[in-house]
This record gives sequence, C-alpha cells and structure tokens, in this order.
Amino acid sequence: MMDFIILTLHFFICFLISVLIWCGPKDVDSHSSSRGGAETEPDGLIFIGKEEDIKKSQRITAKINGREIVVFYHEGKFHALDSRCYRKIFTYVISDIDGQACIVCPWHKFKITLETGEGLYEGINPLEPSPTPKWQSKGVKQRIHKVTIDNGNVYVSPPDLSVSFDSDYFADKYKNGGELAMGK
Repeated sequence: MMDFIILTLHFFICFLISVLIWCGPKDVDSHSSSRGGAETEPDGLIFIGKEEDIKKSQRITAKINGREIVVFYHEGKFHALDSRCYRKIFTYVISDIDGQACIVCPWHKFKITLETGEGLYEGINPLEPSPTPKWQSKGVKQRIHKVTIDNGNVYVSPPDLSVSFDSDYFADKYKNGGELAMGK
C-alpha cells in the first residue's frame, strides 16, 4: 500500500512540474530568418531582442545558426548560454550556489554558473580531520556567449567554435530539429 501512495505522489509531483514548465515563460524564436539564423549586424553581433522585453520575461531563447541559446536577465545582468546543459535541456531554474547565480538541471541536479559556464559540485576531502562539504569546480562545461547592450537592443557574439565544451554535444545533436529540439 505504501508503494502505491509513493508512486501516486511521484506521479502528481511530475504532473505539477510539467504544468509549471508548460505555463512558464515562453521561448521566442522570432529573430530567426528564413535561413534559420538570427539577424547578424555588420559588426558580427547577432540581434536577440529588445532589452526591456527580455527584462520583463527574464529570459529569451533564440537560434544562432541553428544553435539554441538562452539569454537570461538575472539580478541586473544579462547572461547567455547554450540552451541545453551538458546532459539535456534546461528548464531555467536559477539558484544561488556559494554566492554564484547558477542554472540547476532538474533531472541531473547539475549546477552551472551563469557567469562562466562552470559546473559545480559539493565534495569533501576525506583526508581532512573533520571533512566538511565545499563547493568545487568541474571546470567549464557550458558554452557561454558574450552579451552586448546597445541603444536598448540585446546582441550576442557568435560562438567561438575553435574551443570545445561539453554542452556542444547536445547543442549540435539537436541543432537542426532533433527529437528534443525547442518547441517540439
């Protein structure tokens, strides 16, 4: 009987999470051209949206050359990352981890900093006399993109693909309409 109650509770919680995701802020892809890329300015920057619109919605998702990125407005700053964590897709939960704003993957509980794309984990040093958990870095796992604000417009610099990150795997896998692509 207890197993049935736990299973029912689990189902109900999953249902509530699905409703919250479904009813949450919507992704926008209005900046893509008929070729599937965002509007590129003469200086190479890619127009993402109006500053005030992004501030109101707290985020916007766009495609750059078929690659899904998300631009967040959090605590007075804009941040841009690949829209998929280095395992799957974000549901855009932001938490403060050890003084850093982080995306937290709801499935894997990975914590990724908005500023640097670093993966964080809490670990202990068993050789310490009284080991206490401390936040440590897994290194940069997530591709971040430089954000520029000019005359109320938000732009993102195209990614430097000469350097590889773990998030590139999922960004490339779903680049052009993979089974988990945005909006499908």
